[in-house]
Amino acid sequence: MLDTYYKLNSGYAIPAVGFGTWQSEPEKTAAAVQTAIECGFRHIDTASLYRNEKEVGEGVAAALKAGGLRREDIFVTTKVWNSERGYGRTLRSFEQSLSSLGMEYVDLFLIHWPAVPSQYECWKELNLETWRAMEKLVGDGRVRSIGVSNFMPHHLEPLLDSCRILPAVNQIEYHPGWTQPECVEFCKKHGILVEAWSPLANGDALKNESLIAMAEKYGVSVSQLVLNWVAANGVIPLSKSVTPSRIRENAQAFDFVIAEEDLRNITAITEPMGKRRNPDLVLY
Repeated sequence: MLDTYYKLNSGYAIPAVGFGTWQSEPEKTAAAVQTAIECGFRHIDTASLYRNEKEVGEGVAAALKAGGLRREDIFVTTKVWNSERGYGRTLRSFEQSLSSLGMEYVDLFLIHWPAVPSQYECWKELNLETWRAMEKLVGDGRVRSIGVSNFMPHHLEPLLDSCRILPAVNQIEYHPGWTQPECVEFCKKHGILVEAWSPLANGDALKNESLIAMAEKYGVSVSQLVLNWVAANGVIPLSKSVTPSRIRENAQAFDFVIAEEDLRNITAITEPMGKRRNPDLVLY
């Protein structure tokens, strides 16, 4: 699965499995990213909020040098934070991110969270201003694909009505007990690929008795089981760890096949896990 790619509506290819760096301490991030690439990951996800873009860039550079890889072999994502929404601020934020990463371009640039009605009277216009800046970055050749994160259908609809470039990706919270099917189906209908943040439900999945029993059945860890299930659903899982053994374990999560019945059983789990955040109520 690590060598499987999806074709985005932008025409570019994206690896079907990603390596996330949310909450990765800066002093451990570079080594973790290098280890992930050495283990076969080719898709690295960060954000300005994470405050580790510099270290992500260092990890990618070290891996390229050690592995004889090219920059175009690694798919890098970053995101614009909520305080930087709007046309001018988005452009300035991107320049800072690109400088921190030490790169000439990024493969995917996302709006981290939507502006929402509960916080902004002109929320649709604010999202669109941010998007216009991102479209400019595509035109300038600084970004290859653009997308969103945590956008529900009612956030996406006004954007789709006015955009020149369609969002290529929507990164949402997705894990057992919280699969947000309406959002996933909306994205599929409009050719938007879905990525899963927190696929292990902020660690809650590792303690779920049903998942523990099923993982034992397959002789794998719960982490491997869940990451495999996410990928089997056509959603890109973003695993994350700074521990080399865990990174290697996650890289091996796709070496087995989950039976269709078990895939359905995982999807049918309703026990509350993870943050289950409603973007309209997230206040930053």
